[in-house]
Amino acid sequence: MKRKDEMPNRFLPREKHSHPLAYFPDYKSSIKRSPQKELLKFPTTPSEESGPVFSPSIIGELDNNLILNHADDGKSAIGQRLLVFGTVRDQHGRPIPDTLIEVWQANAGGRYRHKNETYLAALDPNFGGCGRMMTDANGNYEFHTIMPGAYPWPNGPNSWRPAHIHFSLFGEAFAQRLITQMYFEGDPLIGLCPIVAAIQDEKAVERLIAPLVMEKTVPMDCLAYRFDVVLRGREQTLFENRPEGL
Repeated sequence: MKRKDEMPNRFLPREKHSHPLAYFPDYKSSIKRSPQKELLKFPTTPSEESGPVFSPSIIGELDNNLILNHADDGKSAIGQRLLVFGTVRDQHGRPIPDTLIEVWQANAGGRYRHKNETYLAALDPNFGGCGRMMTDANGNYEFHTIMPGAYPWPNGPNSWRPAHIHFSLFGEAFAQRLITQMYFEGDPLIGLCPIVAAIQDEKAVERLIAPLVMEKTVPMDCLAYRFDVVLRGREQTLFENRPEGL
């Protein structure tokens, strides 16, 4: 039997070098958002190491189909049809079943369905831009959507965000509730994005880019991209909501 000090930690510490720099002037929002004082580290508590527990009963029939879940009967969202799939694993490489995944994105023109959206691209009346699903017993997930468009943002005189999909994931505990973005293989805007440039570890950037998987495509229907997520540890996917690492 292993001694307590030989057992794997409940939550491995995150690799800080694989996260974006908190202060990165090229990403203008970081100037005010970055911490001004030394960071503090606190141990996790039972409330962070337990729950939440989700049931598949909360998922609607079309929740994982962004092409149809906001469309009128007989209609569908406009755009290049996609299948996004992958596996969610914990810090030790074990698949995590029954994990709630929520996604949201811009439409094919690069516009979000949000009351504060100001980009001049047209709204798609049949695209809501959000969905959710749960991982199966093997930690796998998949959903259908359309390719989001790039869009301008007020970071500089001519700044554009690459096409991306936002992910929110609940692991087996609150300490694993994390948020990230998925980018698409071959997008030239990835290398021009200051948010991506703030990540100093090239491998961490690579883990954010979903490759095209032709074997998973559906002929005459949709392309397929794979996006695997690791919730903590050295191979952890970069997450936006806890860049300081704990």
